[in-house]
This record gives sequence, structure tokens and C-alpha cells, in this order.
Amino acid sequence: MANITFSEPAREQESGIFFRKACNTSSPKARLLLLHGVGSNEANLASLAASLPDDIEVLLLRGPLQVGPQGFAWYQVNFTSNGPSFSYEQAEGSRKLLQTFIEALPKLPTVIAGFSQGGIMSSSIGVTEPELVKGFALLSGRMLREIEPQIASAERLKSTSAFIAHGQRDGVLPIDWAKEADAWLDRIGVAHETHHYDMAHEITGDELADFSKWLTKTLLLAD
Repeated sequence: MANITFSEPAREQESGIFFRKACNTSSPKARLLLLHGVGSNEANLASLAASLPDDIEVLLLRGPLQVGPQGFAWYQVNFTSNGPSFSYEQAEGSRKLLQTFIEALPKLPTVIAGFSQGGIMSSSIGVTEPELVKGFALLSGRMLREIEPQIASAERLKSTSAFIAHGQRDGVLPIDWAKEADAWLDRIGVAHETHHYDMAHEITGDELADFSKWLTKTLLLAD
């Protein structure tokens, strides 16, 4: 597994997104973009790097909307008894920022993944711009129903795959969201794996092991 440390401070790309980059090789074979959840920041997912395959460049991205002293988001959201209530305009703006961010990077086989709201944004990129990524992962996330009119054609979606991981005891985004995403990806023809874990709204070691295996396969890395 990779021995990656994020020693350099965050820097801003021309897209306007702040990010931190780390890699244990001067010639990475692939790239992973990691997106944090609402109220967090790019450092939150840095510990995941220790569980990732070797020869991979990891970029931690910061959401553009500041919601606290060290807290950021990809869009504003409130959790109600009827489910999440959010600003689709902000979500769409962040999706376009992510598209611009990826397009500006040097070409490498790329996977975009995120926790909670970060997973939502990852899936939004994956199903609308599949040429930009080999795959996308929802770690305790969901798919935005509002994105449906922008979903790419079945022919274009053949080039990407997905990974869904969700806790059976998730009290923030109940597991029904993962089941909905699984059915949706079946319907639009995106190859994917779905894993349910005995956990809450969190990331566990078993989940990371499964994610790393999927990542290795998706990016055609050596085991």
C-alpha cells in the first residue's frame, strides 16, 4: 500500500478550487481525487491515503463554499424529516468547477471519490462527464435526483464504473439512498459494486480495503 503524506499546503488551481497533492512516486500511473463532506475540509480524508494502492497521485479537494472557520461544503444543505433540502444551483456550480478542475490536470487515468456530500459530487461528475474519469465512488453518499436530465448516454457511460459503500446504521443519509443509487446505476447501465457495512455515517477499515481493491481494478494497477 501507499506511504503518502500531504506535507505541502493547499494551493489554488485556476478553476478556483483549493487542493493538496501527494504522491510516493515521480511517475504516477493514475490519479485519485478525494472530496470531503459538508462542514469539513480537504485534510479530513488525508488518512485514507495509507490504504490506497502504490503508484497513485492523490489530490484532496476543498469545497468552494465556506460554512465555518475550518469548514467547507460543495453546496448548502439542511436535513429535514422529508430528506435533505439543498441548493441545486450551488451543487451545479460546484459540479462545473470540478469539471473545469479535472480538465485542467495533466492526463492520467482518474477516479473521483468522496464521503457524504463529496460522494454526491463525485457521482454527479461520473454520470454527466464519464470521459473525464475511469470511475467514481460514493462513500456514504447518494445521487442527486435533480441531475437526471444531464446524465450521459448509455454509450458514453460504458467507459466508467462506480463503487457504492454505505452503513446499515447511517442516521444522516439512511441506507435507502445507497439502494436507490444502486438501482439507478443498474438502470442507466453503469457497471458498479455495492457494499453495505455494519457502521454509521463513517468510513471503516473493511470499507477502505474493498475500495482499494476496486480502485486497483478500475485503474488497471498492479496488485
